[in-house]
Amino acid sequence: MISTELAARLRDAGLVWRPADGDRFRIDALEPTADVFTVSTMTIEAHDYPTGTILGFNGTTEWALDSVAVEDALWLPREDQLRELLRSTFRGLTRTTAQGPHGEEEAYEVEVELLGEPRTFTDADPAEAYGAALLALVELSS
Repeated sequence: MISTELAARLRDAGLVWRPADGDRFRIDALEPTADVFTVSTMTIEAHDYPTGTILGFNGTTEWALDSVAVEDALWLPREDQLRELLRSTFRGLTRTTAQGPHGEEEAYEVEVELLGEPRTFTDADPAEAYGAALLALVELSS
């Protein structure tokens, strides 16, 4: 799962979320380390209205929460979703090593092609590397 900070940067750069079963999210008004929720037909459903999308909490007794507007939620895309959003720019994922705070550590490189130029994004977490590559793509598209 990508960090809250990267998810917020993706949203702020213009990444649009259309909630679907299996999507994970946090509620913006809560602490960045607050609960992560999952959209699921049984517990949290996305309801589309002319005024916008609402995430309805079905039968959650531990929350005094019936629903939240999608604008008030922060999508935490999965690794597969990030890769899919990169579309034809994605060239590959490679396991490598990188210099970390404790010496050489395992890392992942995501290679994409942006504006005809190859670019590589490296992180210890492959989802973060995909997210950084997607952020670069979204920023170019804005």
